[in-house]
Amino acid sequence: MQKRMLFVFNSKAGKGKIKTKLPEIIDIFNSHGYEVIIRSTQARRDAYEQTKLYHDKVDLIVCSGGDGTLDEVVTGVMEVKSKIPIGYIPAGSTNDFANSLFMPKTMEEAAENIMQEVPYHCDIGRFNSQTFAYVAAFGIFTDVSYQTNQDMKNVLGHMAYLLEGVKRLFDIKSYHLSIECDQLTVEEDFIYGMVTNSRSVGGFKNLTGKNVDMNDGLFEVTLITMPKNPMELSEIVNGLLTQEDNTDLIHSFKTSFIRIKGREPVAWTLDGEYGGEVAEVEIENMHQALNLYLKSTRKAAEIEENPPYLI
Repeated sequence: MQKRMLFVFNSKAGKGKIKTKLPEIIDIFNSHGYEVIIRSTQARRDAYEQTKLYHDKVDLIVCSGGDGTLDEVVTGVMEVKSKIPIGYIPAGSTNDFANSLFMPKTMEEAAENIMQEVPYHCDIGRFNSQTFAYVAAFGIFTDVSYQTNQDMKNVLGHMAYLLEGVKRLFDIKSYHLSIECDQLTVEEDFIYGMVTNSRSVGGFKNLTGKNVDMNDGLFEVTLITMPKNPMELSEIVNGLLTQEDNTDLIHSFKTSFIRIKGREPVAWTLDGEYGGEVAEVEIENMHQALNLYLKSTRKAAEIEENPPYLI
């Protein structure tokens, strides 16, 4: 019996490269025995809706686009409590999730990789009642990705995010928050926070810390307090650049669960998309809840440094 696949893609992601690669990608899927249902996203949340519509009608869902497209598919799968495997062909401006999992760099290689049908069980996050694939963040610069125009992203790439972020350098807002988890209980003013399951955020590698394992049941958490003077700001920047735990102004730790409460609603971004404003949030690691088709492409040295995939 022929296998069926839903292939949903964002034609505007990145520089729209997927448009020129579609024939080759579909040919790869067909050559491995898949009947392919093709859907091009027409609006925000379309990938999410298509996922919910087809999850019980196909054997595999493959998506292509940026991390936001992946987030929509993951959210749809989790919402209907499906165990259907997912394939991902990265085509965005930053591709943090794909880079963190050492996915192939070309679309054709990524498609062939998915067709190996090697399962990798990846952790994902629960943000109150919502789902995110690799990062939940608040504070300075976190609205840049979803406020930056798609056409601007396509033309300028990473520079678009930097240009948009510069506008906020002189308007830093702090949030008075209480943090509760097994590793830390603290109440302070924070300018930034991120709860991640990724080796890069915003295209910057190693920002989330060292020894990141994306299916160990733990998040990497970074919380930055409000600097009181230029010297403290310099201390924060130096701590981020060196990745050394030598400042009390940055809290960095691993946890499977964290509760964050504020005096007022705080705007969050989930996987680069607007996640809403909440005064209190519980973030939980859903250990190995996502079923990806992903064959490791890491070199021996990288595998030795980071634990191998659990299959």
